[in-house]
Amino acid sequence: MTDLLAIGTRKGLWLARSEDDRRTWSVDGPHLLAQEVAAVCVDTRRPTPRILAGIQYGHWGPTVMWSDDLGGSWQETDSGAIRFPGDTGASLARVWQLRPDSADRPDVVWAGCEPHSLWRSADGGCSFQLVRGLWDHPHRPTWEPGGGGGAVHTVLPDPASDRVTVAMSTGGVYVSDDGGGQWEPRNRGISAAFLPDPPPEYGQCVHKVAVDAAGPDRMYAQNHFGVFRTDDAGGSWSSIADGLPADFGFPIVASPTTPGTAWVVPLVADMQRVPPGGRLRVHRTRDAGATWTELAAGLPDASWAAVMRDAFCADDADPTGVYLGTRDGCVYAGTDEGDRFTLVADHLPDVLVVRAARIG
Repeated sequence: MTDLLAIGTRKGLWLARSEDDRRTWSVDGPHLLAQEVAAVCVDTRRPTPRILAGIQYGHWGPTVMWSDDLGGSWQETDSGAIRFPGDTGASLARVWQLRPDSADRPDVVWAGCEPHSLWRSADGGCSFQLVRGLWDHPHRPTWEPGGGGGAVHTVLPDPASDRVTVAMSTGGVYVSDDGGGQWEPRNRGISAAFLPDPPPEYGQCVHKVAVDAAGPDRMYAQNHFGVFRTDDAGGSWSSIADGLPADFGFPIVASPTTPGTAWVVPLVADMQRVPPGGRLRVHRTRDAGATWTELAAGLPDASWAAVMRDAFCADDADPTGVYLGTRDGCVYAGTDEGDRFTLVADHLPDVLVVRAARIG
């Protein structure tokens, strides 16, 4: 069994491999050199794993490329994988999220993009169609861009139903129960300190959402101020930030196998956006946010670099491994739920996304 890490950066993609122990890594790259890779996924539903990368060409703009030989060669659709219909008057700025659907829908891949839009592929990520239900939603003209732009950055398809959950900056959490036709905001309880009272129906700056292993109704959200949990698929959210050194941050990750286990990387808010005291730390809960434990072993004490919302992930091994990349180009692996981290790579460009997969 080989553990694979796909590491997308401002200037290309690196692939790290570990055989069996997830502590010793060989790093291959750069691939797609000088191209920004803000989204990547490893689709293991296929007989041969497919790596999909959302890239930004310096001269030619954004698109999706794929490799069916673990980075040996790359392909792209001649006319572009994602193209807005002419009647929208819009053009693609960046691909922020690539998400394979369940094993029961082996050719379906979702993409979250800037400007605020959701896309669905039925051919494994070679071409995508705009999800008009979200694009035509009456709220869309009033979704404002966050600091990183206006984008759908989280896509969470439910493997057991037609439910799809998305999160965006800045619009908050929206849910469709019919595969993307109709959408409703589900933000009650999530703070929006930058907006006047009363709390709005939508407009929250949700940075990331993760689904708990207990089932799709329980989710966690890292917000622009606040960490929250829902137990009713977003119908209501409650704060779980007590016990954290800061409630600001970008990523949140949930265990794919152990209910109640999740991880965050707190940052000093608001405009400072650095680890508290310059010490990079991961915080873990094993009781769905009732309590938090600081994880420090193997992480640096003199680090002022942030971890972006997709530069943090977990694998489905036993025990679960967690992986994070920093804006100063370091990547760390914690193979025992984060009890101890080891350095996978350093001196890379600014890390935007990290994704883990097990291939055999």
